[in-house]
Amino acid sequence: MEIEHNALNNWINEMIRLCNPDKVVLINGSEEEKEKLEKEALSTGELTLLNQEKLPGCVLHRTAHNDVARTENLTFICTSEKEAAGPTNNWMSPEEGYKKAGDIFKNSMSGRTMYVIPFLMGPAGSPFSKIGVELTDSIYVVLNMRIMTRIGDRVLSILGVNGEFTRCLHSKADLDINRRLILHFPEDNTIWSVGSGYGGNVLLGKKCLALRIASYLGRKEGWMAEHMLILGIEKPSGEINYVAAAFPSACGKTNLAMLVPPEGLRAKGYKIWTVGDDIAWMRIKEDGSLWAINPESGFFGVAPGTNSKSNPNAVKTIQKNTIYTNVLLKTDGTVWWESGDGPVPSEGIDWMGNPWKPGIIGDDGKPKKGAHPNSRFTAPAAQCPSISSHFEDPEGVPITAIIFGGRRASVAPLVYQSFDWNHGVFLGSIMASEITAAQYGAQGMVRRDPMAMIPFCGYNMADYFKHWLEMGSKMKNPPKIFHVNWFKTDEKGEFLWPGYGDNLRVLEWIVDRSKEEINALKSPIGYIPDKNDLDLTGLDLDKEVLDKLFEINKDEWVKETTDIKEFYSKFGNRLPEELNIELDNLISRLG
Repeated sequence: MEIEHNALNNWINEMIRLCNPDKVVLINGSEEEKEKLEKEALSTGELTLLNQEKLPGCVLHRTAHNDVARTENLTFICTSEKEAAGPTNNWMSPEEGYKKAGDIFKNSMSGRTMYVIPFLMGPAGSPFSKIGVELTDSIYVVLNMRIMTRIGDRVLSILGVNGEFTRCLHSKADLDINRRLILHFPEDNTIWSVGSGYGGNVLLGKKCLALRIASYLGRKEGWMAEHMLILGIEKPSGEINYVAAAFPSACGKTNLAMLVPPEGLRAKGYKIWTVGDDIAWMRIKEDGSLWAINPESGFFGVAPGTNSKSNPNAVKTIQKNTIYTNVLLKTDGTVWWESGDGPVPSEGIDWMGNPWKPGIIGDDGKPKKGAHPNSRFTAPAAQCPSISSHFEDPEGVPITAIIFGGRRASVAPLVYQSFDWNHGVFLGSIMASEITAAQYGAQGMVRRDPMAMIPFCGYNMADYFKHWLEMGSKMKNPPKIFHVNWFKTDEKGEFLWPGYGDNLRVLEWIVDRSKEEINALKSPIGYIPDKNDLDLTGLDLDKEVLDKLFEINKDEWVKETTDIKEFYSKFGNRLPEELNIELDNLISRLG
């Protein structure tokens, strides 16, 4: 299929002149094309074929050793006014951004092929959906985009001759961390990424478009792009209620999205339906209700910690047609990672391509890991056993409740509900997680991550809070808003709540509260459950543990309000007054 869109053709030709590829290939999305690209990547060593009997359609990829995660310090929002990017983003002027990255892009594809990937975020025919075109010199990117988005000729047909699209340019260049930049130009609907080969930096439909650019577009156009899972909770009656939930990293987002009900609730007839594990685009329908789609078509999940206890549905999803990145290669041609299934292999090839055995010591004096802690799997969402029948529904699903959460050893109870929408936005704006000493050298340090969007909001976060408040005022029946904390601990540091599938017990209460089918107890921080309203069938929890899970320590919360005030201060006069009022109200209720 030829491109008949003049603006798209002109932009591609301009980027060809900049990057100087030897060849240009327009991606059509066919199976034959996929096989040809895989064959080429296997021949060059960019991919390794895995055991096709045990893992059919699966391949392994290794990134450069210094290119294993999103590089937030090299990620910029490039707006004409610095204030538009706000205090939580790195800012660069568009002129400087285009100049700096342009110097690195110049001739970066010389001797290489430029792949042109038309891609669609969201189901075809959906009012939510957006089109992007990514130019890249990486087959790994093409094959991942095949899974994570809808690509090829059908997208060009939807784009037509004058449709809107996001311009996405990527080159591995020389993979030099000193020549690595991930730049967003929201005013130009453009993304430039150079010097990286890692998924989060180079699959430009994902965090770059679906959150940073989309959050900017959402504010301008009156919708929301959020770092949220979407799941359906089917009651024994057959009624399905959908919730969206935002958690910072390492808080169990993917596990919750694919939750398997515990035996007690499964026996009652509960089922869980996965719509998305990472991103939600939400719009207000004509009747004033909030509806959401998952703009992605695949999962780009963290491998370590994924096992048959933590996420059995994910384990089943990644048994075929999956791209594994930076995991351990076993001698039988299958893969392994720390805290995964099966025994620790006696030997293998580690994520850096070196021979590995358990206990082998690295240069830092610590045992070497077989898989990188941020190693990944990219798998088609359609393969998930719990995938919702509404996954490809252009209309999306109606959202009954919005859930915020973080990792707190104390302070936040297991679950509580906001008093109203504005108070719920306040709860989202003060979201926080504690950091471990092993990672950051300050155990218990609290990092604020409003709505889990600190790394992903494409404009000033004070304006983002204002957008949330305005969206609530436009809804006739806004979702109820809740906060959860699966990670409360006892004096020994042991988790009080079992988590995983048992989190459905909390979701059941959340749905019942959202439908106003049960009462709750008013506390200074919000509504908390009457403990008799939580179904704990089959769960052996002492009364003291249950009391501890819902304990609200006023001294801790008073200290929390001081930290919130300090966090809010960075936004200055731009912070919506409604949030200051909510903070004052909390202080007043705490006495």
